[in-house]
Amino acid sequence: MSSRAWKLRIQDILDAIASIQSQTVAMSLEAFADDKTVVKAVLYDFIIIGEASANVPEGVQSRYPNIPWRLMQDMRNVMAHEYFQINVERVWKSIEDDLQPMVQLLQELLEQETNH
Repeated sequence: MSSRAWKLRIQDILDAIASIQSQTVAMSLEAFADDKTVVKAVLYDFIIIGEASANVPEGVQSRYPNIPWRLMQDMRNVMAHEYFQINVERVWKSIEDDLQPMVQLLQELLEQETNH
């Protein structure tokens, strides 16, 4: 059992998303792919997202099935263990398409769980 409360883990995910977005806001795919320092920083934030999501209790995850818990964890596993298979274009697509919708879902989760 983790010593860190799961709501803090949700905040960790939101903070990692904000970090990714701030680092890549003015970048194109080409600029991102060419900047190895930013790529590595973004990959680290994705690892945080996956690790934090894995530490959210299953009961909470099951109440919010529209949040891609398993995908976050799987992405972390690839980045940490199968790093040689990382596709920078796929990471970029995730930055562009997947992160912002997740922010709203996670904020709604925190709001609903705080009100219970």
